[in-house]
Amino acid sequence: MRHTAVDVVEKLKILANPDRLLILCHLSQGECCVSDLEEALDIRQPTLSQQLAVLRHDGVVQTRRSGKYIHYRVADANLLQVLALLYTLYCPKDAS
Repeated sequence: MRHTAVDVVEKLKILANPDRLLILCHLSQGECCVSDLEEALDIRQPTLSQQLAVLRHDGVVQTRRSGKYIHYRVADANLLQVLALLYTLYCPKDAS
């Protein structure tokens, strides 16, 4: 149980950064390249690259190269479930 607790704490630390949370929320909707993330999230490229490096290092995202573009996706299925729950709890519902 202790090992699981340590793993969960590490995942929560990843989500505790606003930029990383935004990146992961966006990637939970599907694969994206850096330029798409930059435009959609209004995070400057140096910060975006730094946070993506952290997510890659921690095994949270995986990459796929297509020509000169690197596409990112969430690699952790459990984290996708956590992101979906956070969305349900904290993101505003559509008025319609």
